[in-house]
Amino acid sequence: MSRAAVTVLGAGSWGTALADVLVRNGHEVRLWARDEAHAAAIREAGVNERYLPGIELARPHAITSDIEAALGGTRFVVSVCPSHAVRAVLTRAAPHLEDQILISASKGIEVGTRRRMSEVIVETLGDAASSRTVVLSGPSFAEELLRRLPTAVVAASRREAHALAVQSLFRNGYFRVYTQPDVDGVELGGALKNVIALGAGISDGLELGSNARAALINRGLAEIVRLAKHFGARETTLGGLAGLGDLVLTCTGRLSRNRSAGLAIGSGRRPSEAIGEMEQVVEGVRTARAAYELSRQLDVEMPITSAVYSILYEDVAPRAALARLMAREPKPERWG
Repeated sequence: MSRAAVTVLGAGSWGTALADVLVRNGHEVRLWARDEAHAAAIREAGVNERYLPGIELARPHAITSDIEAALGGTRFVVSVCPSHAVRAVLTRAAPHLEDQILISASKGIEVGTRRRMSEVIVETLGDAASSRTVVLSGPSFAEELLRRLPTAVVAASRREAHALAVQSLFRNGYFRVYTQPDVDGVELGGALKNVIALGAGISDGLELGSNARAALINRGLAEIVRLAKHFGARETTLGGLAGLGDLVLTCTGRLSRNRSAGLAIGSGRRPSEAIGEMEQVVEGVRTARAAYELSRQLDVEMPITSAVYSILYEDVAPRAALARLMAREPKPERWG
């Protein structure tokens, strides 16, 4: 793709890593940070010390906390804020948006509304935004991408031309982007895997072993499929990069914030303490509540999600939650 002007909304670890890819691809990149002190620190040091310490960045065209200046004249807008902040940030951005392609790279389900991020975009910016939205998701730790290690993700859109444009925008020798039309499956896979990763971390913190971890990942995928199919998602999507790929990474990788929080909880820390000590947002915590509420509303069986919810929000001890899972009524294995 020829040089394009791109705004990245969110200067956390993932926003910084995506901005770095875009700069190295030759695009004019404007990175927006919520507060000026953070923006100034990145500008001066050329490093995002708050979230990715010690890793030198390819410098964007601009790093600013002025959202109007960040958005003026751009062709693409990448939304990379924590899921609970997406609505507020896009509400601020709305007066300065025109017909840009909107790239949603936040993974989560909004608490209260139970909306996925593409739905939040439409509710905030209007129905016309739906056809301009592309969801970018897959197994991708920011630190590894910033170190230019091989990474593969999916760009999903209901308009193939927009998915292809985003593929062209990001792809290079170390960042491979696939396209597909299943927005619902890609979003739900990216959001729900964080809940299962909390469970995997708790399992490892309890020292339950490799058998337990493998079973939890597999049965976690089964309940993700059950919920996602309710929204029309394709089962094959959940077996792909945005589903199984991201699930395995987040449940096993040392850089996973959700797994790390789960490890601390399984090792005996209270959930509030374990989460409070994390330097970045643990998306699975809020998503666990939203997913649990969705499962109850839609009568979808999600026992692992329910167990994680009970540990986080009902003060159930991890071993008690495990005992409930193992004592469930015997049944055939099923996915749908």
